[in-house]
Amino acid sequence: MRTTALSAVRAILAVTAQPGMISFAGGLPAPELFDAEGLRAAYDSAFAHSARRALQYSTTEGAPELRAAVAARLDGRGLATAADDVLITTGSQQGLSLLTTALIEPGDAVLVENPTYLAALQGFALAGARVVPVPCDGEGMLPDALAELVARERPKLLYTIPTFQNPTGRTLPAARRAEVAAVAARLGLWLLEDDPYGDLRYEGHDLPWLAAHPGAEDRTALLGSFSKVMAPGLRLGWLRAPAALLRGAALAKQAADLHTSTVDQLAAAEYLRTADLDAHVAKVRGAYRIRRDALLAGLPSALPPGSTWNRPEGGMFVWARLPEGHDATALLRAAAARGVAFVPGAPFFAESPDPRTLRLSFTTHTAPEIEEGLHRLAGPCRELTGR
Repeated sequence: MRTTALSAVRAILAVTAQPGMISFAGGLPAPELFDAEGLRAAYDSAFAHSARRALQYSTTEGAPELRAAVAARLDGRGLATAADDVLITTGSQQGLSLLTTALIEPGDAVLVENPTYLAALQGFALAGARVVPVPCDGEGMLPDALAELVARERPKLLYTIPTFQNPTGRTLPAARRAEVAAVAARLGLWLLEDDPYGDLRYEGHDLPWLAAHPGAEDRTALLGSFSKVMAPGLRLGWLRAPAALLRGAALAKQAADLHTSTVDQLAAAEYLRTADLDAHVAKVRGAYRIRRDALLAGLPSALPPGSTWNRPEGGMFVWARLPEGHDATALLRAAAARGVAFVPGAPFFAESPDPRTLRLSFTTHTAPEIEEGLHRLAGPCRELTGR
């Protein structure tokens, strides 16, 4: 615990709680888009059908109807899955923790994208893992570099967010996915494929999961979440994994919390049975697309000349880089005083942090609020550049 840093994102969220703050910091879904009435009806139905069961202990693996519903959604998108392949977790964050517990011993090497999800770095550090970054470019991991690292470091696993990655928003191309899966199959590498944002696509076409590639079927654990498509307060996620690994994760879960909330599982299963989740997600995607476009349209006048940023096809984040000589942490201090916040990119790096990078989330605010936030950001950017 003494050697593991606190989350920089969580620390910044405390600042963004100030009244009137426009925050591009947290990866939070928009609360006004939650289907509150549909979820209320699902909870009412869960209690009406079986209040005793909803309030009782449950099995570690999860409510059978929710496991079946998750499996059906995966199967419908081309990934053959049965209910027995799925474990329900208390958010996908717990799924990552359970798999780390099942696979990692102190000193084991774990490969990650650089930069990567901050909480994953925390979890691997708590497990005593030796975290090794895989070289990346604007499209994600470089498969040749991955193969060299696997041969040299003999890692236990690779953790990756191939679709709309956190923090960069980038998506690993189809050809590279096939190469990563082939490396895992050839060199005996476990793949932990984290997919919390895959439903939030605004343009382009869906790409196959790593888990769907030949040779990776028995090497891949796929993590998913209801946080971005239903509500994060439900704390519901799932993992799909080969039988032996799923059994290890279930043992770890028994020791951690016995099982995920029964009433929340039954309500989620009822919601999936009675509501049109795909229609709701389409509504959310429409709103987020407008917000992404508002952020992208306003960045040229907000950030210093010479700054660069990407155009994510989905997800929640834009990744930007300030010109030479700038520091995103210093900019944040000045910006917060003007009532706007973001997350500096440096804490997301496993190695060689880039102080010029920053992550901007566009989902929480409307387009007019985003425009106002960028107007506030432009002031400190001009001050720091002397323009």
